[in-house]
Amino acid sequence: MEYASPADMLFRRYYDKLCSLTPSDHSSFKTELNFLLDELISENYSNNVTRDNIRPEDVCRLLLKASQLVPFSQEHLVLKLCQLVNLLLNQLQFSMDGHTLNCLVTYYVQALQTCSVWTHADILLALSSLVCGNGPSCQQHLPNLLGPNGILVICSAPSQPDMELRSAAIHCMANFCLGAPGQPYLEEPYREIYFRTFLQTLQTPKAPRVEELVFSTLLQSALKGMQCFLNGVKWKPGHGDDLGFLLAVLKKLMFYGLPGMIVEMPKILYPAPLPQYDDVSVAKVSEETVPAKPGGNKKKKPRGNVKKAEFEGKRVEKEESAKDQKELELRQGGGRNPREMMGNWSQKPSQLLAGGTALFHPSWRSSESEYSDTEGGANAKLRLYQMRIRQGSLHCFLSLVKCVDKRVMFGYWSAFIPDTPPIGGPPCLTLLTVALKDPSPKVRAGSLQVLSALLEGSRLFLSSAEDTSAPRQAFTSFSAALASSLRELHRSLLLALMAESSSQTLTQVIKCMAHLVCNTPYHRLRPGLLSPIWKQIQQYVRHRDVNVRVSSLTLLGALVSAQAPLPEVQLLLQQPVTMSGDVGCTREEHMSQNWRQQCTLEDGEEGICWLLGLCVSLVTQPREGSHSDSETIPHLSPNLLEPSPVRLEALQVLAHLVKGYFCLTQGWLLELCQVSACCLREQDPSVQLHGTKLLEELGTAIIQQYRTEERTAENIKHVPLCKVIQFWSEVLSGPLTTALQNEQHPTLQTSACDTLSSILPQAFRKLPEKTQMLCMTMLLGLTYSENSLVKAASVRALGVYILFPGLSEDVMFMMDSANVILTALEDHSPNVRAKAAWSLGNLTDAIIVNISRESVAIDFQKELSGGLLLKLVKSSIQASKDKDRVKSNAVRALGNLLHLVQPQQLEQPGFEELLGQAMCALVDTVKGDATMKVRWNACYALGNAFKNTALPLGTASWSAEAYSALSCAVVSCKNFKVRIKSAAALSTPSSRAQYGNSCQFAQVWIAITKALENSKEGVDFLEYRYHTSLCAQLCQSLLHLLSLCQPQDLGTIQGTVTGSFGSGLMGFLVNYLVDVDVSREGKGNEEENGQNSIQSQDRMKEMTDALGALRKLANEKEGCSAGADIVIDFFEGVVTNHKQIKPLGPLSVPHSSQDQTDQTTEATNCPS
Repeated sequence: MEYASPADMLFRRYYDKLCSLTPSDHSSFKTELNFLLDELISENYSNNVTRDNIRPEDVCRLLLKASQLVPFSQEHLVLKLCQLVNLLLNQLQFSMDGHTLNCLVTYYVQALQTCSVWTHADILLALSSLVCGNGPSCQQHLPNLLGPNGILVICSAPSQPDMELRSAAIHCMANFCLGAPGQPYLEEPYREIYFRTFLQTLQTPKAPRVEELVFSTLLQSALKGMQCFLNGVKWKPGHGDDLGFLLAVLKKLMFYGLPGMIVEMPKILYPAPLPQYDDVSVAKVSEETVPAKPGGNKKKKPRGNVKKAEFEGKRVEKEESAKDQKELELRQGGGRNPREMMGNWSQKPSQLLAGGTALFHPSWRSSESEYSDTEGGANAKLRLYQMRIRQGSLHCFLSLVKCVDKRVMFGYWSAFIPDTPPIGGPPCLTLLTVALKDPSPKVRAGSLQVLSALLEGSRLFLSSAEDTSAPRQAFTSFSAALASSLRELHRSLLLALMAESSSQTLTQVIKCMAHLVCNTPYHRLRPGLLSPIWKQIQQYVRHRDVNVRVSSLTLLGALVSAQAPLPEVQLLLQQPVTMSGDVGCTREEHMSQNWRQQCTLEDGEEGICWLLGLCVSLVTQPREGSHSDSETIPHLSPNLLEPSPVRLEALQVLAHLVKGYFCLTQGWLLELCQVSACCLREQDPSVQLHGTKLLEELGTAIIQQYRTEERTAENIKHVPLCKVIQFWSEVLSGPLTTALQNEQHPTLQTSACDTLSSILPQAFRKLPEKTQMLCMTMLLGLTYSENSLVKAASVRALGVYILFPGLSEDVMFMMDSANVILTALEDHSPNVRAKAAWSLGNLTDAIIVNISRESVAIDFQKELSGGLLLKLVKSSIQASKDKDRVKSNAVRALGNLLHLVQPQQLEQPGFEELLGQAMCALVDTVKGDATMKVRWNACYALGNAFKNTALPLGTASWSAEAYSALSCAVVSCKNFKVRIKSAAALSTPSSRAQYGNSCQFAQVWIAITKALENSKEGVDFLEYRYHTSLCAQLCQSLLHLLSLCQPQDLGTIQGTVTGSFGSGLMGFLVNYLVDVDVSREGKGNEEENGQNSIQSQDRMKEMTDALGALRKLANEKEGCSAGADIVIDFFEGVVTNHKQIKPLGPLSVPHSSQDQTDQTTEATNCPS
């Protein structure tokens, strides 16, 4: 092999000489070996050419040969071998084979047991380099290292006097924990040893005689080890007090070495909803004790001289102190270097707050960059080490947050997040204190990363916050404390945003604010939290750093997507923007409670929404000014667009804006269409993809607007249909069709299919016929794509088109779609099968509608009789045995298909057996352990099938199984929605013969009465809201059965009305007729009251019809008059009690003349 540099040639020569040596006790051998080691150590292997040409196997053979030549008795040679190992591993960065690794580790373990103590520190450093990333491969050596008398245990013990040796041992243990992805985790016996050793080291205070630099090195190694331990094992903290001890020491180290702070921290933190430690003292040191910074002794201006800037959109909070309001003032650009701002911000030096930096950061804060080499001296080195400890503690904290259950971490929320601003005293020691006060931008960024991790996924926890009501003086509730904490988070992060000048840290501040906005329940908080953020973030979308611009757009996207539409954001979107980036015309009343009122949107159409215009310009217009990202591009063209990340984020903001605030963007529908068309014409697939996503959101918003047109305010005008038609005509005549055919990018094809499925049905009918044909043809063709994502999206889009008014009557299109869906149901991808099952359900829904239309009924019946129905039933039966996501719609389709069966089809060979299989599939689904949604659909499908009088219901063998499954579900299912749907299915048959013999009828009657009796037992809190609807459906089912009963059924009914549940049953029926619905509480709508009255009349008609049937039965059938009279008297008593009751309101309780039980009273509130 040829080597390209002198270092390579020397390495080869030394390697050959080393291999030629034979061990001996002669002095010449030791001299030669010493010379070769010195020469190898003196070379520089960091050159790229050298690194690429030296083969890893040669290095492994060299190290292995050297370990065989160096005896343990020659300790100075052992140390030189340690230096060589460190040098080669660190500079060449190669992977060592398992044999060499095992031999070298064995060599150094023996060296630790043989050599003098003074060599152990260097040996441990070499050993740590060997095991770095290879810890799981060295588990066989752990008994000698971490056993009861293991060397690492002894060297890392707190009693070890040599701090350098202890630090080396901790460093070696940290590298043992550092494993590569995919490697096995640490064995259980040693996990506890690692954790206890690292935690004990972090908790041990510095001894008086130990140098600060040495102790800092020890802490850095322990923090690195704890972080690797948390990253590389599946160990979950939280058992016992381990988590509390670890959090306490990490919180203490977050402030390690900060000048002017003496941190007193408890040894353990306990989970609590409110702050518990108020005895933390922070001692300020005088200016003389602060190390002077070379070349920049700035005077700290007193806070009393800070001028109060004009506060636009000031919060109205009477309980805040004057000092807190002064800190909360939103100053434009306060604390930043004006030279870092863009020229078009119109930021004047006079607008900068005098002493702004001193307000947010103490006077001891160093430069924004890390300590440079020229700063020199022991103090600079010490500050650097202390900074690394604070940074390491935050990195360790971040790993801890990621590996601990969020529900456990939220118990320590108050220990790291303040709930009140500091007033008249030292600040609380929290993550926000680090973000505002630490002199290192890396440490500040670390604290913001931890805070972002805590906020991510915290929506459910933070949803408990509420401060909309008047504050209570006696105590502070948990919801109020949590709301106060959220307000303090907004306030502090806003201060950090205004004071930060490091671009990297500024990016983390904005990302953290985005996490906060996404998880804060603004609808439960007093308004005014978003306006200051909105005002300040506008200027950063033109920041010179591309990452800041991207994160700023991310925050804007979070603002317009958080619980949209928010009245506060709605008003902010309608306000104009000045040249400096400030929102103009902000008034104090916008902060008051009138934010909660519905805003008028007419003004929003007078001018373009500023955020919409901003995002469009970022996507389509050349960049403005000089940006840092352009420095890497030579000869920058003046027409170059913004970087791709900025444009993609701007497109996402547009999509969020359209989705949440379409009423403000609908006036620029065609302009947004052009933006998407421009994106689709570009070469970047990511830009094309986001362009199609924007089109999809526009189409979905239009559909949603037309669906909710009747419920929206009268002053909101929907997009005219002619404009929607024009929009889709331009879209379908543009580059979207090219995207649909782009097989090189399946994700783009998938998104384009989703876009086609978002066409407004009313607009689709008005499109040219060739355009409609183009859409259908392309979707049908894409169902044969080899990519499962494209196939699933196209099948789903066909399922949407099937329900379009015009296409649902097109027999040929429906049959083509049916064949495609049948093929997709057999696909290997579960996602494709799920979409196909959904489309199959829509197909069968549309066929049922068309069968009832005289114009197309004959054509559809002809197609179904031709064997298509048989294929659909077979495929549905097979799909009902698939996964739940497929089964859910498969059973729905199966019920529809059984509803379509005609008598002549039942006579076809094999169809009766197929019918039995279909019914068994539905019964098994109802009785199975599928999700409640699947069981609900199965009950619905059985009810749908029972409507078909052509089916042999009541005589077929599967009838008893179907009724038994529904009876079991109506009595014992935990989900009330399933109970309601099963009760509805039991009341579907329209004739007595369909219920079978008297035993079968009795089973159904007893099941429904038992379901009424047990309707309150074991009710889950989440299900109780459906209790009244369940009772109403059960009563309706009983009346339906009563109207169909025959003489042989009267014995069962008589036993019920005269039994122990008779009085309770009367109470349920009386309340059903009274029709008191708590869901309409407080509503005085005359239309709703009219509907309520009509439904009450319908219920009384059901009772009257049932009584009429009973009287007719008693008159016609001899021998049953006695039983019939008892039943008639009971139900006439129900009618009499109903007439004596006048509903007093939504919560009124009727009282019958009989002694009704508590069940009667609580069953009053039955839904209509």
